[in-house]
Amino acid sequence: MFERSIEKELVSWANDPYRKPLVLRGARQVGKTTIVDRFAGKFENYLSVNLEKSEARRLFEATENVKELLPSLFLYCNVKRNEGRTLLFIDEIQNSPHTVSLLRYFYEELSEIHVIAAGSLLETMLDSHISLPVGRVQYMALQPCSFVEFLNATGEERFLDPIRNADLPDALHNMLNELFNRYSLIGGMPEAVARYAAQRDFTVLDKVYNSLLNAYKNDVEKYAKNNTQVSVIRYILEEGWSFSGETITLGEFGGSPYKARETGEAFRMLEKAMLLELVYPLTSARMPMISDQKKAPKLFWFDAGLVNYAANIRKEYVTSSDLMDTWRGKAAEQIVAQELKTLSFDVGVKRNFWIRAKRGSMAEVDLVYPFDGKIIPIEVKSGHNTRLKSLHQFMDESSHDIAIRIWTGKYSIDEVKTQNHKTFRLINLPFYMISTLPAILKKQ
Repeated sequence: MFERSIEKELVSWANDPYRKPLVLRGARQVGKTTIVDRFAGKFENYLSVNLEKSEARRLFEATENVKELLPSLFLYCNVKRNEGRTLLFIDEIQNSPHTVSLLRYFYEELSEIHVIAAGSLLETMLDSHISLPVGRVQYMALQPCSFVEFLNATGEERFLDPIRNADLPDALHNMLNELFNRYSLIGGMPEAVARYAAQRDFTVLDKVYNSLLNAYKNDVEKYAKNNTQVSVIRYILEEGWSFSGETITLGEFGGSPYKARETGEAFRMLEKAMLLELVYPLTSARMPMISDQKKAPKLFWFDAGLVNYAANIRKEYVTSSDLMDTWRGKAAEQIVAQELKTLSFDVGVKRNFWIRAKRGSMAEVDLVYPFDGKIIPIEVKSGHNTRLKSLHQFMDESSHDIAIRIWTGKYSIDEVKTQNHKTFRLINLPFYMISTLPAILKKQ
């Protein structure tokens, strides 16, 4: 077990006098149960109940009176009640829709109890089979480990302050680039990170990745609504990893025989499971951010380590001297998109990229990031500033003067002028500093 950034958010939730029962959401095996077990150390009483067990389900489903239920939970968990705060963790809550409905009564009638709920298949059952009490619960999203969490797990915490301060000698810069490449190869699945931290051996991770992929494939019948959807989801889970970071078409995706409607439904189901995201473009450089869902999306998976293993590209990390050169630049874009996702614990945060709406224009900016009422363009590129043609075109249409280039070079800020003579600030951000992006933007 190692420290995760979400723990600070959980502390804020626990200390909020207006808190509601918390539904912790995230893909299977991203560490939801482990996080709650670790967080429980801050409480005098901890009740952990798994609704995969029939006796636990019967306990909840026998009543709607949560005040009467609480003593039974202490008895069931064999916990002697102490003075102080109580945390109740309801795991695999999707197995009991009745228990989901009880969350509102914990909020209304037993608000002094801290309640967290989670479930490995909860995401795929929401809306269709389970409805969470509107306005009576709150949500928090857990993603795979970020680079900062990877440093914590592997005993490299000494780099955290230099990263935040953005003042690094060349030797430290090169070391952090190497560490980030290692993180990009391993990915952020907690089991893979923990195993690597313990053994410092890439080869032992194959079993971890293989086990995770098989678990997701075995869940297909639980995700899918019919046999056709089972087949399409299985195809995506077998072949779709190789298309990470690419703009895709839904019809006949990856050379398959499946129609756009069938593929779209399968992708939406996997999105609900938080295994991937179809990232759609913006066509405006100004707020509001409106995705153009008539245009082709980019495919980003939730974890780079699984992409590297399933797409069989790990050798490229060893032979490439620069992350920008790995897998034709797609590896860099995947890990940047993944790191951006970890900047928020809000559920439903979407990523976007930008394309120029004018006919005949091929301008495209890799990703965009909303900040302080602005759409900040992000290019994952190396080389001289004049090569950032699409970024310049975005800035000509934008109402602000800040752009981001993520690269393997050192942190710096350049003053750049477009062909239309607009001056803007280009923040050159090393890969290992993506976690500092909000703080850096706040200073501008």
